[in-house]
Amino acid sequence: MDGEELRACAHEVAQALPGSELCQPFGPDWEVYKVRGRIFALLTQAFGPQILNLKVDPEDGEALRHQYPFITPGYHMNKRHWVTVQPGEGLEAALVRELLTISYLLVVERLPRAVRPVDPATYAVAAGLTGPPAH
Repeated sequence: MDGEELRACAHEVAQALPGSELCQPFGPDWEVYKVRGRIFALLTQAFGPQILNLKVDPEDGEALRHQYPFITPGYHMNKRHWVTVQPGEGLEAALVRELLTISYLLVVERLPRAVRPVDPATYAVAAGLTGPPAH
């Protein structure tokens, strides 16, 4: 998957998530997706190739970084809780979709129940994930 495909896939997935909103709080070079005011995805190519920053469970993030050469510690983010996905050979839309949905659910499950746009457990199952994100 190249940079434009990564960007297009990320936008398609993020825009379809309930309560997701796109904004540019860090300037025109950063496309930021939030749910109820909390960030779950950032896209930029301001400093080189297109990148996608996503929230992860720390243990999952470590495993992902070891498994995929195109996943690195989060660029300008907390390296333990965020990863950066870069274009690369072997990067597929299904993985981007899964990682983005998990990032979204990690943020949603931390929201007060009254403002959650979805129930993280049932949404994870409906999205084809095995269950709610672990943390």
